[in-house]
Amino acid sequence: MMKIKGNTRGMVYASAIAAIYVVLTLVSAAVGLSGGVIQFRLSEALTVLPVFTGAAVPGLFIGCAIANLVTGALPWDVAIGSLATLIGAYLTYRFRNRPKLAPVFPILSNGLIVPFVLKYVYAFPGSYWYFFLTVTVGEAVCCGLLGYLLYRALSKREIFKQI
Repeated sequence: MMKIKGNTRGMVYASAIAAIYVVLTLVSAAVGLSGGVIQFRLSEALTVLPVFTGAAVPGLFIGCAIANLVTGALPWDVAIGSLATLIGAYLTYRFRNRPKLAPVFPILSNGLIVPFVLKYVYAFPGSYWYFFLTVTVGEAVCCGLLGYLLYRALSKREIFKQI
C-alpha cells in the first residue's frame, strides 16, 4: 500500500470534510433549514472535527463557502458566514486539548456574527437579539448536541492520524 505524506493526507482530510459539510447542508436545505432566520444545519456537527485534526479548519471553511454558494446565499453571506465558521473552527483547534469546549466556539462565532447578516444583508424583519437567539439555539443543537455525539463516536476510533 502506498504511504501518503502528511501534507497530502491533510488536503485529503480537508477536502473530504468540505464535501461532507456541503452534502449535509444540502440535506438541511432540502427541508428549508440551512438558511434564514431559523437555521438547523446538520453540517454544523462537523465543527467538532478540529479537535481531531487541523485539516478540519480549512475543510469547514471551504465547505461552508461552497455550501453557501450552492444554496443561493448572497455574496456577503458567503463571505461573512464562512468567516464565522472559520473563526469557530480555528478557536476549536486552538483549544483542542479541552474538547468539552469544542462546540462553544462555533456556537458563539455564528451566534454573534450571523445575526448581522440576517439583519443587514437580507434585511429580515426582527432585531439582532431575536436573530441571535434563533441562530444560537440552532447552533447549540447542531454543534452542541450532534457535535457531541459525533465527538463521542470518533474519539473511540483512530480515524484521524496525526498530520
